[in-house]
Amino acid sequence: MLLKKFEIQSLIATAAQLAELLPQIELHDRVAVDTEADSLHSYREKLCLLQLSLSANRTDSSRGEPTRDYIVDPLADVDLAPLRDALQTKEIVLHGADFDLRLLHRSLDFTARRIFDTVIAARLLGIREFSLAALLERFFDVKLAKGSQKANWARRPLSPRMLEYATNDTHYLLPLAERLETELQGRDRLEWLRQSCRRAVEQAAMSRVRDEDETWRISGSGSLKGRAAAVLRALWRWRESEAAAVDRPPFHILQNHELLHAAESFALGSLPDYRHFSPRRRRAFCDAAQSALKLPEEEWPVLRRRFGTRPSAEVTRRSKELRLRRDRVARELELEPTFIAPRATLEAIAADQTRATALLVPWQRELLRIDV
Repeated sequence: MLLKKFEIQSLIATAAQLAELLPQIELHDRVAVDTEADSLHSYREKLCLLQLSLSANRTDSSRGEPTRDYIVDPLADVDLAPLRDALQTKEIVLHGADFDLRLLHRSLDFTARRIFDTVIAARLLGIREFSLAALLERFFDVKLAKGSQKANWARRPLSPRMLEYATNDTHYLLPLAERLETELQGRDRLEWLRQSCRRAVEQAAMSRVRDEDETWRISGSGSLKGRAAAVLRALWRWRESEAAAVDRPPFHILQNHELLHAAESFALGSLPDYRHFSPRRRRAFCDAAQSALKLPEEEWPVLRRRFGTRPSAEVTRRSKELRLRRDRVARELELEPTFIAPRATLEAIAADQTRATALLVPWQRELLRIDV
């Protein structure tokens, strides 16, 4: 059946409305959370919506009955620190937690203490179709309405369709979590979920440092050598500067395949035709390329080494042994082998077993019989 219409309990856009919501949150141990950002429409991604769902009571929730849904507007002139503090003590239910946790950390300085990631839970049950739409259809015979995935969430006012789409993302998360939790408990895998969720929280709290010598190496850049690679690097930096200046995503300025074509053209001595650029932008574009063309060879980008040193016969043997062990256990438990451990992880542990603690959580190490 199609997802039936439901009403949002409240659109939180004032301090008074937020003050009314906070006591409701305090009554619950679990809160379903999702976010919407404007990454497709701006250079500096920002939090545009924060969706919350609260269960009326656990009995109703377990039957998939409607929860109480709220949408908080972070772009309104409201101090969200009290909301952050209220959520800090709760178990946060999310679907695919990494992006939301990182966005909430950057935007609200929020770090979850406990989470329930429905993606992790589904994969621990061996479910291969684990999108939210697939899980809702599987457990509740509900089909989500499509649309608004690429909407500009920074625009106001929000259309009724956008509000409905945003609310759908948390409306069934609490009953879904309860169904998954029950099945995990029946298979004695609930502790596996807790371990994986703790690791997800830890990873989301870690800052991702950009390697300035790697960020410009877009897909396809490996085919460019020498001077052409230097031009690509310069044009990539120019595009970043232009995008930041107008607060638009870089691909709005020039798409990656166009960037590659331009670098190749400049390196061959021809001028790519981008007449849609303004005169100022075209000058800056050409100046960036020309500055790269004048660089001495020793300042050209160094070709990346695709492979490290060849592993020893012993490391190769250990890697194969781990892979065979993983695949056997995956078949027995009906889990995806790469969910237990990706191949690159197995190879890293084969080379240095002390890395197992950092790369795998306890249940994964136990299945692979790795002692640390």
